[in-house]
Amino acid sequence: MSVGGASGRELLHWRDVAPQRLGQHFLASAAWRERIARLVLRATPSDGEISANEGGSERRDLWIEIGAGHGEMTSLLARQAGRLIAIELDPHLLSRLREQTARLPNVEVIAADVLAVDLAALIGPQRFRAYGNLPYYITSPIVQRLLAQADRLEAAFLVIQLEVAARMTARPGSRDYGYFSAFTQFYSKPEILLRIPPGAFQPPPEVSSALVALHLPGERSQLDIIDDARFLKFLKVCFAQKRKTLRNNLRSLMPQEQATAILRGYGIAPNARAEELGLAQFARLFAAAERS
Repeated sequence: MSVGGASGRELLHWRDVAPQRLGQHFLASAAWRERIARLVLRATPSDGEISANEGGSERRDLWIEIGAGHGEMTSLLARQAGRLIAIELDPHLLSRLREQTARLPNVEVIAADVLAVDLAALIGPQRFRAYGNLPYYITSPIVQRLLAQADRLEAAFLVIQLEVAARMTARPGSRDYGYFSAFTQFYSKPEILLRIPPGAFQPPPEVSSALVALHLPGERSQLDIIDDARFLKFLKVCFAQKRKTLRNNLRSLMPQEQATAILRGYGIAPNARAEELGLAQFARLFAAAERS
C-alpha cells in the first residue's frame, strides 16, 4: 500500500470498476477497509450476544449497510452480522454487489434509495446497527433518516467528510457547534474514531474524511421531552440565524419581552446566542415556551 492510500494495483482495479455517478468515493484501500472494519466490530457486541424479549431470545446483530457499492465493506461486516441488509441505489453497482455477496447467506441486497426506502418496514421490530460510506452531499438527510429510528438503532458507523464530523461532535460555545450538532447529540453520542486521508478512496475526494460512531442513546434519554418533533422544531428556530441573539430568533414564536423574561428566568443573558447553550438548557426553554 502507498503511504496513506491505495496501492498502484488497487487504483488500476478501481479505475475500471468504480465509475463515480452518485457522488460516491469508494474505499479502494484494502488496508483502510480492514482498519475501519476492526474499529466498527470492536465497538459492537460479539456475534453470540443475544437479548431477551417476551418471546424468548433474539439475536442482536442485524446490520444495515447504506450505499454498499461493490461490496467492498459488505463481506467484512458480514463476519459480525447475523443478518446484513445491503442497500444500494446505483444499478451499475448492483450486479457487482450481488456477485460479491452471492456466497454470503446472511446478506440481503436491496436496490433502493436510503432516503426513500421505508426503514421501519425493512427492519421490522428488531434493533439494528448501521454502517455507511456516505456521499458527502447527502450526509445530513441520511443521518436524520437513521436517527428517526432512534428507538431501535443501537449504533451507526459512518464514513463522512471530516468537517461534518467536527460539526456533529462540536460542543456548545465552539466554532462548529450548531443545529446539526445539537440534533445529533440529542439522539446519540457522536465520536470520531478515525481520520481517513483522501488517498484511501477512489476517486480521492478533495477533503479529508472520518469514521464517526453514533452511540445511542444520546441526551434525549435524560431529558423530559414528550414530543421530539415539536422540540426539534423549537431547536431549529433557536438556531435559525447564526449571528442573531437567541431572543431575536425566538421572536417568531413569542413577543420579544416574553422571550427576554424566559431567558432571564433561567439565568441566560438576553444577548446570548443559541451556539452557547447545551441541550438541557434548550429543553428547559422549550418547556417554558410550551407553557406560555
